[in-house]
Amino acid sequence: MVEKRKKTRSTSSSVDPTTRYAMDVASGKEIAGPDIRNSCKRHLKDLESCHARGLVWDTETAQRAIDFFAKVLKLNGGEHEGKPFNLLPWQCFIVGSVFGWQNSDGYRRFRMVYVESGKGSGKSPLAAGIALYCLVADKEPRAEVYAAATKKDQAMILFRDAVAMVDQSPALAQRINKSGGAGKEWNLAFLQTGSFFRPISSDDGQSGPRPHCALIDEIHEHKNNQVVEMMRAGTKGRRQALIFMITNSGHDKTSVCYDYHEYGRKVAEGSIEDDSFFSFICSLDEGEDPFKDESCWKKANPSLGHTFTDRYLREQVTQARGMPSKESIVRRLNFCQWVDADNPWMSSDVWMGCEEDFSLQELRGEECYGGLDLSGSRDLTALALFFPKKRKLVVEFWTPKDTLTDRAKTDRVPYDAWERDGYIHTTPGKAVKYGFVAERIADLAMQFDIKAIAFDQYRIKYL
Repeated sequence: MVEKRKKTRSTSSSVDPTTRYAMDVASGKEIAGPDIRNSCKRHLKDLESCHARGLVWDTETAQRAIDFFAKVLKLNGGEHEGKPFNLLPWQCFIVGSVFGWQNSDGYRRFRMVYVESGKGSGKSPLAAGIALYCLVADKEPRAEVYAAATKKDQAMILFRDAVAMVDQSPALAQRINKSGGAGKEWNLAFLQTGSFFRPISSDDGQSGPRPHCALIDEIHEHKNNQVVEMMRAGTKGRRQALIFMITNSGHDKTSVCYDYHEYGRKVAEGSIEDDSFFSFICSLDEGEDPFKDESCWKKANPSLGHTFTDRYLREQVTQARGMPSKESIVRRLNFCQWVDADNPWMSSDVWMGCEEDFSLQELRGEECYGGLDLSGSRDLTALALFFPKKRKLVVEFWTPKDTLTDRAKTDRVPYDAWERDGYIHTTPGKAVKYGFVAERIADLAMQFDIKAIAFDQYRIKYL
């Protein structure tokens, strides 16, 4: 009689931490928003198709990087002072993905990383730890590691986190030489490989950085792509350079940060294929309101319950409800919701929600009241007519024709498309010609009963 062999199932303990997190998110065991769910699905899908695409998943290399945090690094500040840096599952997913995925040549797959999460999730110490790993454990000779920003004081924030980690770790303190006095450090040197880690800013005027690793903090505060491109330009001679960007959500959807936000979303969902780009974007599902439903909070705050409590978020929400001026800030910083401004009079969701298709003929002869705001060469001239009996609002805009294309590029706004689709008027020249505005007002006055038009006094004498 032949004894049947028992079939065994692999338990979660036999799965590497990176893949375990992806599986837990995919199964719903781990709460995550739509963009992180897509990132996890991408990882699991890549595990199946990697060989055909020339990709390699190296669990040992991924685990080595994850272990570096717990075995070498210590946290600093408050109740976490001096404790081992034990990565949370979402942090394991990022670290494991960055260092575990390789191309067929054995070098790192991901060269650009974009991480967006709620404030206080632990992005900065995570980034500092990755930089220290690249400095001492990534086997790169003469590695140049930078904490980069537009201003030196911003770059110093991440760098100080790294310095504090070196001070807390006996293993690193013995191997890394610091330059500068206590509290004034400006360079960390790993002499064994001729490598260094230092802060750098675009206003330094320093030329020729060749980063093996560059940390870029708070991308949403960057006015342009200068810092990112400064770092990227220097990576072309590096075999596995890493640009690691971290940020809170922003409020400007024409910014470089939003560009990376959208690009990262599309890469994660698969509509753009870029094997060199990794994103971890915390976000809420469509229709979720964190002011009404606490169950969605962890989607924007993966460290909830570890680095801070739900009580803190509850306090923020309570204050925002009582102070409307604070609402957009709380939504942006704590719940990863892109808002139009930190103190908007009206949110874009409310504005767009008022949109309605109707014909101007429906309003012919109706009483209305107007508002006029003139502009010069850069801004839009706007006219609004409100019809109180019909509860309708008609808004028209003017902008100079000759600078339309250039301003569409610099302002990162599709003025040319808006003109083509009839959403705005253009006037000849490089400044708005007010005669066209006056003619339009006269035309509208023939159609409607305009009782009054309020106006900003700027340039009104030229109308």
